[in-house]
Amino acid sequence: MKIHEYQAKEILRKFGVAVPRGFLVATPAEAEGAARQLGGGTCAVKAQIHAGGRGKGGGIRLARSPEEARNHTQAMLGMMLRTEQTGPEGKQVRKIYVEEGCQIARELYLGMTLARDTGRVTVMASTEGGVNIEEVAREKPEKILKVTVDPLTGLLPFQARKIAFALGLQGDSVGAFSRFAIGLYGAYVATDASLAEINPLVVTASGAVLALDAKLNFDDNSLYRHPDVAAMRDPDEEDPRETQARAYDLSYIALDGDIGCMVNGAGLAMATMDMIQWAGGRPANFLDVGGGADEDKVTAAFKILLGDATVKAVLVNIFGGIMKCDVIAKGIVAAARQVGLSIPLVVRLEGTNVDLGREILAQSELTITPAVDLADAAQKAVAAAKAA
Repeated sequence: MKIHEYQAKEILRKFGVAVPRGFLVATPAEAEGAARQLGGGTCAVKAQIHAGGRGKGGGIRLARSPEEARNHTQAMLGMMLRTEQTGPEGKQVRKIYVEEGCQIARELYLGMTLARDTGRVTVMASTEGGVNIEEVAREKPEKILKVTVDPLTGLLPFQARKIAFALGLQGDSVGAFSRFAIGLYGAYVATDASLAEINPLVVTASGAVLALDAKLNFDDNSLYRHPDVAAMRDPDEEDPRETQARAYDLSYIALDGDIGCMVNGAGLAMATMDMIQWAGGRPANFLDVGGGADEDKVTAAFKILLGDATVKAVLVNIFGGIMKCDVIAKGIVAAARQVGLSIPLVVRLEGTNVDLGREILAQSELTITPAVDLADAAQKAVAAAKAA
């Protein structure tokens, strides 16, 4: 789960991480009032969307007076902000964060995530703050310092100081950075975050260390332990189909292709998407109905697929183990009849009760293209989508 910058900073404050003062506003008048509360001088007016690169897209603007903060907010509210991470369609700006300005001496990067190769939290830091860290990793990998944290001890002070020295910090800034990094690690672990990213982390002219921007992503599987974090979810920032899928405990991620996929099992879903690519097509989604889905769940999944206007064909790939093929078949038939199936449907069934499942599909009087294996299913789905 993702949250907004202002929400991430609310969490970080609780763990002693230094962040600038700021106010969330919903109207130009509120923005002007917030700027006055911050002293009336230079402040930053920031669009709140779940995407990076906001500054390049015009979503972060400096205001040198409360009146200018009001004007910037007036221009930004309701705009479709387009960045590299939003795609060409962009995201609508519904919230604005007005934050106090500071005198920036340096911009750094600090991030934390779980490294799959070690199974431990890895701290990443770089002197190349304020830019896309993926570009730095690709073009200047030597600029990224990595430190592995032992889960029994947490991020130790000497490790934080080592990072500070590697970043070229001196004097009081070393201690400020150490406290900042240890606080960030505490927030990361305590909230079951999957990613913590401060970009840029700024060192001010006075030597203070501040989170000028903040990103926190969370492990969905842990949200039951953090109702306060779960309450920060913003449905306006999520694909409505993903929200609908969550209500039925379905794993759904929207993609940019035109072949809808319904599969049981994450591994099989990944393999199905790979085969679609291999056959020359593009998957429109990742959709895993799970191993214990019933007919209602399958019906809901199928409706989500058919509710996507970009989908030109649907590929159902089921290997029945715990999930029975006849249950899938009944769900497919029920959903297709309810929504009025009008696009090609390719189905590959294998496993428990496969003969019964195939019989249900054959007797449904629906136009269904059967497939004998995954490669055959992918090729038929791609051909159907191209023909459509």
